Amino acid sequence: MKQSTPFARRHLSARKSLSSGFGRANGEPADADSAALAAINRPADPASAPSSGAGGGESPSLDDLSDVLLVRIKSHFTPEEVRMSSRVDLAQNVETYVREIAQELGHAIDDADVRDLGTFLLNELILSAGNTDDPLDGKAPKSAKTDTVLHAKEMVQPLLMEHIDPQAASELPRAELADQVGDVVGELLVQEKINLNLREQRDLVTLLLNDMLGLGPLEPLLADDEVSDIMVNGPQQVYIERKGKLELTDVTFRDNRHLLNIAQRIVTAVGRRVDETSPICDARLMDGSRVNVIIPPLAIDGASISIRKFAKQKITLDAMLNFGSLSPKVAQVLKIAGACRLNILISGGTGSGKTTMLNAVSQLIDRGERVVTIEDAAELQMQQPHVVRLETRPANLEGKGEINMRDLVKNALRMRPDRIILGEIRGGEAIDMLQAMNTGHDGSMGTIHANRPREALTRLENMVNMAGLNLPTKAIREQIAAALDLIIQVSRMRDGGRRTVYVTEVVGMEGDVITTQDLYRFEWKGQDEQGKLQGDWVSSGVRPHFMARAEYFGLGRALMQAMS
Repeated sequence: MKQSTPFARRHLSARKSLSSGFGRANGEPADADSAALAAINRPADPASAPSSGAGGGESPSLDDLSDVLLVRIKSHFTPEEVRMSSRVDLAQNVETYVREIAQELGHAIDDADVRDLGTFLLNELILSAGNTDDPLDGKAPKSAKTDTVLHAKEMVQPLLMEHIDPQAASELPRAELADQVGDVVGELLVQEKINLNLREQRDLVTLLLNDMLGLGPLEPLLADDEVSDIMVNGPQQVYIERKGKLELTDVTFRDNRHLLNIAQRIVTAVGRRVDETSPICDARLMDGSRVNVIIPPLAIDGASISIRKFAKQKITLDAMLNFGSLSPKVAQVLKIAGACRLNILISGGTGSGKTTMLNAVSQLIDRGERVVTIEDAAELQMQQPHVVRLETRPANLEGKGEINMRDLVKNALRMRPDRIILGEIRGGEAIDMLQAMNTGHDGSMGTIHANRPREALTRLENMVNMAGLNLPTKAIREQIAAALDLIIQVSRMRDGGRRTVYVTEVVGMEGDVITTQDLYRFEWKGQDEQGKLQGDWVSSGVRPHFMARAEYFGLGRALMQAMS
């Protein structure tokens, strides 16, 4: 039998307190009906069983009575009757039946035992009636947005918090907590005379659990695989991105405090903080989804939460090919570039798919290589077995202890990496990354915010200047030209699709200018009847500058075929 917990202050879970009657702890039959028959047939213990009085026989114990009731009640109440009845009516009928069977068996039972047995049997009836929707998975309840359930939640939630010990509740597994919350909620619904059918009852428990353990109203959106981004603009406005298009949802928070509590729960889970002294924070969810939080006074209309969801399905170049994000020959060029250990910079705007492309290209890294990833908030999905993931750390309350990207890049060089991958290049770490690429760590990768390959080079040059080294412009450009081999430009287009629009090679220097050549570019031609943009990836036909390197790796002929 499981250890009981101090979950309820005034209630004890009927399921837990009665579970010993099923004989599962001592090797007895696990099947409920078998256990009940065993309980009926085994002789009563004269030392512990009180006399029934009238016949001089032995009165069954409460555990034996629960076993008998469990067998009989499933035939007394049909599944259809259970599904069609409200929980309040069903609970009253079950308690009446408990009293009838107790009287039939000559068992003296008080009101408290009737309620405990009734709650336990009611839950078993609901499960056996075919209502198997899992209230524990956090997915969107089908009727959770009805006014009835939301109104019931507003009434029941304060009462529930009075009946439970939050500390003990937070230590319970979600499934076990759901059992106990369901029991307490059932009694509270009867007490408050709130009529909910069984589906609404499950939806109510799911909403309460989401508030207690998860991210409250955001949980259904996180469970929806079609949603890629969630944007909370204050307590009354939540947008999502679905299939590349923004949609306003009907999800809301109770008030600013409710929203702020959810934001605090997100950042504290990864050891960070967000408050008035530090109102901006980057964090991640347990599944790896990236989160940005900004709160008042910087966010005027209430806390703002931006969530970039973690893709459960691993995106490969072949998968991107099926999505229409690139052509077969472009995919072949990128595969060869990854296999040849080129230093690659992925450029694009916000939400254009830079991290997705980085994950796809990184899958071509040899499984025998040691890879070090450096990110502000860890979100890369590396497939190799030998990966060291590093993450920056903000300053503490005293303004000390900050570890930035430059610190991690410098440390990574002491870790014997084969490749260094930066989640995003934003500042002075650019110079350290370029030096790493120039000192034997070929095959390194990173992303940068820019609209075109040439702009990516200009931004990279500006970021090197942010390091405060006062290097001459020509020296910076020479270092960039020597370090970088390839720029992949990705873009989110107006139909919501992400496409690789340029594959550009860094060739070298001519005077003070970095020279480049496009290997492939996307040419837009129109749109179909569904509004999807149509176009072709056009090869420049030039001989790639890294052809010699491709031949060294035995991929020269494949590269020429991809460029033809």
